[in-house]
Amino acid sequence: MTPIAFLDLKAQQARIGTGLRARLEAVLAHCQFVLGPEVAALEQRLAEYCGAAECVSVSSGTDALQIAMMAERIGPGDAVFLPAFTYTATAEVPLLLGATPVFVDVDPRSFQIDCVSLRHRIEAVRRAGRLRPAAIVGVDLFGQPAPWVELRGIAQAEAMFLLDDCAQSFGASLDGRKLGREADATAISFFPSKPLGGYGDGGALLTDDPARAKLYRSLRTHGEGETRYEVLRIGMNGRLDTLQAAILLAKLDVFDEELARREAIAQAYDAGLADRLAIPVRVRDSSSAWAVYSVLLPDAAARTATQEALRAAGVPSAIYYPRPLHHQPAYRDQHDGTALPVSEDLATRILALPIHPDLTDDEVARVIAAVPG
Repeated sequence: MTPIAFLDLKAQQARIGTGLRARLEAVLAHCQFVLGPEVAALEQRLAEYCGAAECVSVSSGTDALQIAMMAERIGPGDAVFLPAFTYTATAEVPLLLGATPVFVDVDPRSFQIDCVSLRHRIEAVRRAGRLRPAAIVGVDLFGQPAPWVELRGIAQAEAMFLLDDCAQSFGASLDGRKLGREADATAISFFPSKPLGGYGDGGALLTDDPARAKLYRSLRTHGEGETRYEVLRIGMNGRLDTLQAAILLAKLDVFDEELARREAIAQAYDAGLADRLAIPVRVRDSSSAWAVYSVLLPDAAARTATQEALRAAGVPSAIYYPRPLHHQPAYRDQHDGTALPVSEDLATRILALPIHPDLTDDEVARVIAAVPG
């Protein structure tokens, strides 16, 4: 039996090949490989798609997070609050800047940051008095939005910078509008596996603040000012390649169609699997970009058995994430020892099934049939 692809970029490339090659050939013709016209065109389209005033493309989603925090002068003595159940990039950036990541538990059903836990963690940091609560990073995990109304209320009450890590969820919406304007700034990733993915690394920052956007542009290009050799601040080399911008422009042409297909697959999984395991709970008044479709098994043994059954049927699976961040060796010394039971439990039971726009109906049926009853 032919194995099913967990991510099928070859099928996508065959589908969009004509437009994709035309975009790439245009770049090869003009040879402006750094900050060429496709970069500005992409930034404009991304901003328009989300309704944001400004978009600044950068070299990766991680660099987007770093540039956003550098612009706020986050560093030693600052606490950055973020969910424990997410990818390492969210936590490594504060550490790289000398700040301290403070891990927060997540909701057991939506997997998004838990605002009750967040309030407790902020209060604990203030009581300890060693760190200044400086920033909150809300992660739109697996394609769904974080609880932005509550997060904005907390950030405003605490006078903290609010950053949206939208790496997995570009294209999702909340209360009828696309993500991209829920926080002071929004970081996007264009890693190949993301809903809007390039053929390599790439990212962007969205903001409604022109001053922040101007600073982001300076920081992504070695801190330059009005001219290339005017250095106003310490920056980095964080520009998006023109070839990646061209690829993303071609993919944007079919992006909404792909989101619709992801939603159809998610609904088919919901209908076919709800009587066998815990399917994803939808965030209220939202639509998901379905970067990941994660189910919950009763325990670690049941997850292992399910993975083995899927593998035997030619169906791939993945675990996002096998260990919460506060249990990772790189972060253990930064964590204050507070138990985060939901994140710890999810890591033992969660399992992701294939979801990409080129899955056929027959393949979706195969996935459903392969999950043990």
